[in-house]
Parts: sequence; C-alpha cells; structure tokens
Amino acid sequence: MKKVHDLGWRYWLATVFLLAGWLSGWTPGIWLAIALCIVQIAHFAKRTGSLTSFLVQVRMAYLVLLIAGLWPPLIWIHVLQLVGTTARVVFNYCLLARTLSLAPWNRFEPWSLDLLRRTYFSFPAGVSPCAGAGDPALRSWLA
Repeated sequence: MKKVHDLGWRYWLATVFLLAGWLSGWTPGIWLAIALCIVQIAHFAKRTGSLTSFLVQVRMAYLVLLIAGLWPPLIWIHVLQLVGTTARVVFNYCLLARTLSLAPWNRFEPWSLDLLRRTYFSFPAGVSPCAGAGDPALRSWLA
C-alpha cells in the first residue's frame, strides 16, 4: 500500500530536521523551526478559515513550546518535541494533538479513565489529527 504524505506531514518532517539541527548545535535551526511554525499557523488558519480550528491549535501550542524551550532550563522541551514530532512523522502518532484533544473546548465527553486510555493508547487513525487533511477526518478521529 502506498502511503501518501500531505503538506502537514512535510511541514512536520522539515521541523524534525530543523529541531535536530538546533539540538546538535546549529543555531539557525530553532529560528527556522519557529518561522516554519508561524507559516504553518498562517497556512492552516487560512485553509480552515479559523484561528481556533484544531489544526491551528496544535501548531500554536507547538510554537509556544518552541519558544518556552529557548529558556536554558527548559531545553528538555525541545528534546521532547523532537521525539514527539519524529513519532508523528514516522508512526502518525501525535502526542500533542491527543493531549490537546482533552482540553474542555475540544472534548465531547466528560473526563474518565476510559477517555484517557482511548486518547493515548489507541492506534493512530488513517489521518493524524495534526495532519493537514482537514477537519472531517479530524472529527472522525475525535469521535
């Protein structure tokens, strides 16, 4: 079966290389990753027609984490982002999107252990919630 990678996947792949470069000592990597994240936010805000769409929320949260990780005691955030973004690219598993789906404004059911289990331990859907495939697929993933 041929796997088709959308633009969202390509954005995340580029982010993996930029973040890995930064963590390896290439200073421009973090600034380029931040710039790419801003481009993604603008692109998906225009594409979805909303700054509050889930695709934009994931990218905004990612940007906040990139900026927070610039403070030297929080560099571990960038390491976690690199691991998580690599998992998104390789396995289609987006920890950030799954966590963000639990926010009150994104959740359709009350908190429960079953909800947490399904959120974090279910196999990735055909379309990742942080991909660029669109909100209909995302709604089916969250259902």
